Amino acid sequence: MARHYPKILVCLDGSNNAKRAFSHACDLARNYDSTLYLMYVVDKSIGLDFFDRSDYLKLLREHGKKVLEKAQNIARNNGVKSKPILKEGNVSKEILNFAKKEQINLVVVGSKGFGTVLRFLLGSVSNKIANQASCPVLIIK
Repeated sequence: MARHYPKILVCLDGSNNAKRAFSHACDLARNYDSTLYLMYVVDKSIGLDFFDRSDYLKLLREHGKKVLEKAQNIARNNGVKSKPILKEGNVSKEILNFAKKEQINLVVVGSKGFGTVLRFLLGSVSNKIANQASCPVLIIK
C-alpha cells in the first residue's frame, strides 16, 4: 500500500474525543504503515488563583505522561510504530509548530477536548489547527 501519510500526529488529552481520534489514527497508521506521533501538550496559558501554579503544572505533566504511556502501549499492541511527544505551552501553537517542523502529513484531533471555558474564550483547538495547519487535518467527533 502506498504511504500517503508516513507521519501522522494525533493530539491527546485523555478526553473521550481524543480517545476516538487516537483509535482512528491507529487504524490509519496501521493501514499506511505510518509512524504515529502521540502528542500531549501541557497548557500553560491557564491562569489560576485558587491553586498553586507549579503544583497544577506538575499534575498536568504527570497526567500527560500517563496518557502518552497508555497510548504508546495500545499502539504497540496494535502493531503501530509510535513516538510520544510531551510539550508545554499554548496547545494549538505547540501542535502547529511541531507539525510544521517535523513535516507531519496528517494531524488527527478530537472535535472537543477538555477545557470548555477556555474553548469558549479562545476558540477550539481543533478549529485553530484545521484553519492553520500546513497539512491535512482529520477532526473526529
